[in-house]
Amino acid sequence: MQQYLIRGSNANAIAASTEHGLAAGVLTPGQQMPTVRGLAGQLSVSPATVAAAYRILKLRGIIRGSGRRGTVVTPVPPLVTRSAPPVASNVRNLAAGGPDPALLPPLPRSLPRAFSRHGYGEPYNRSDLLKLAAQMFDADGIGAGPIAVTSGALDAIERLLQANLRVGDRVAVEDPGYPPVLDLVAALGLRAEPFRIDNSGPLPDEFSRILKGSVEAAIITPRAQNPTGAALDRERVHELRRILKPHPHVMLIEDDHAGPVAGAPALTVCESVRPRWAIVRSLSKSLGPDLRLALVTGDEMSISRLEGRQRLGPGWVSHLLQELAVALWADPNTQRLVNKAAETYAQRRRALLDALAVYGIAGYGRSGFNVWVPVPEEFAVVQSMLAAGWGVSAGERYRTKSPPAVRLSIGALMQGEAERIAADLARGLEPQGRAHYA
Repeated sequence: MQQYLIRGSNANAIAASTEHGLAAGVLTPGQQMPTVRGLAGQLSVSPATVAAAYRILKLRGIIRGSGRRGTVVTPVPPLVTRSAPPVASNVRNLAAGGPDPALLPPLPRSLPRAFSRHGYGEPYNRSDLLKLAAQMFDADGIGAGPIAVTSGALDAIERLLQANLRVGDRVAVEDPGYPPVLDLVAALGLRAEPFRIDNSGPLPDEFSRILKGSVEAAIITPRAQNPTGAALDRERVHELRRILKPHPHVMLIEDDHAGPVAGAPALTVCESVRPRWAIVRSLSKSLGPDLRLALVTGDEMSISRLEGRQRLGPGWVSHLLQELAVALWADPNTQRLVNKAAETYAQRRRALLDALAVYGIAGYGRSGFNVWVPVPEEFAVVQSMLAAGWGVSAGERYRTKSPPAVRLSIGALMQGEAERIAADLARGLEPQGRAHYA
């Protein structure tokens, strides 16, 4: 703050100047802001003008109150997102974390001629898509409530949080967790409360402690957790339901982003008796990343609020996408390819974990596209793997308080690569020793 002077003679200008300092990297996350009266005196404006600017910045998720510290820049303001660093073209990309394009269903050649046109005043969601969604949830033993269609999983999570929470509310999030979810929580002016996880999801004692801390929502990944590959088992589901029971006010959101290609059964902590709950099932991992479409079921009020927020923005998800999803989903060949994809990802994940075990390296991942490997120091491992021709993800982007690790993506792993990856990782770890994951 001593090197950057906030300027402006009105609330909007003061807010814009603060954002400029943040975008330029002069103001940093966690930095203390001037007091209202102090900044007002510096700028020769009224305290009410500075207070109005601070309200604007709080609504944008850029600053927040921090008790005795006063007002601070949020730990992850929306102007500074944790984008993954680019991977050089001359190395194998083990950082992408997505599906193998060869395992995605091809687009129907005849579909463009069959597309219908959706007009104003017509139903927002296609009835055949809603019917298929209800069948999908029912087949997984999930008693579906009303169903909404959103532009991907993060779109659904954002609208659920916006519609049910207020600026400053606390949200329980996984640690390690998915960076866009952590950034989204901060951008909405909410406060992330991290809880540790293991291979079976949220640690019960940690989750119980967080829920007692006045959180208003909790976001859980039931399977294919990113970055660790954790997946709920039935015992953990039972424990978490017991822990949640005394906290009926907590909005429970499950991000089932990988769906049928996760390689783990569709278990859920959500119960229809909860006042506020939602299960988000993305189609992007199974049908294609460019198919920005997710299906959301939950209690009637939460789904109604989600759709209400949606009406104020885009209104609906394109019926061209909805129709494409129906055409792909209803094709028996798609179902066979989805099953094959789930089996293939499981084999690739198992191959890497087995190869790491040969060298005594602890790797974790019960489902999904990633293997999480605890290490003593991330940067040295990332650099040694890069020198060996592998691009891997440092765990820092995913962690809040959990220990260091690297993420290895198995989505497009080729035959024979697992053994080479493990050998190169072992060489890189040799000077550091081994690390272990809770």
